[in-house]
Amino acid sequence: MTSSFEFNTYPARLSDAERDKALKVLRDGVAMGRLSHDTFVRRMELALAARRSDELAVLTADLPSESKLSRLVFGTVEAVSGFTVRLRRAWQAERLPKLLLPHPATGHPLRIGRDPANGLRLTHETVSRVHAELSHQGGLWVLRDLGSTNGTTVNGRRVIGAVVVREGDQVGFGRMSFRLAAT
Repeated sequence: MTSSFEFNTYPARLSDAERDKALKVLRDGVAMGRLSHDTFVRRMELALAARRSDELAVLTADLPSESKLSRLVFGTVEAVSGFTVRLRRAWQAERLPKLLLPHPATGHPLRIGRDPANGLRLTHETVSRVHAELSHQGGLWVLRDLGSTNGTTVNGRRVIGAVVVREGDQVGFGRMSFRLAAT
């Protein structure tokens, strides 16, 4: 008796990695000016609907794939850009006014804000009346935001609650910034 089964071998389903690679080539094509926005959108839709590798290949055949040279060029540009950002931050930090850390023996926290009763009075409109508090606890300096409206930052990051600070850190109260310095 002969079998009436017919064997069909369908190509394997596209992997997410294959689809992502094709989409990256399309994005790079737009970035290099080789594809218009409309062409990119249409090809992206086709890539997302593709079921086979050859369908993806047709969509990217006229675009160059990423070469070692382009990776080197883009990697170098990225490294230089990152360096200039770090250099600018360092330059700005050195130019900030110093905020001298009080002598730890006082034992009292330093209140910071617009209110005249604070130990450090800052009159800028973005500083709250009672903005923050700097205290010496267990050999460490702790900066605590006291529910200020415009926030307290340390090295560009917003303080939620309290954070340990050190000499050289950049601290901000609203839009006023300082560099912590030892007495």
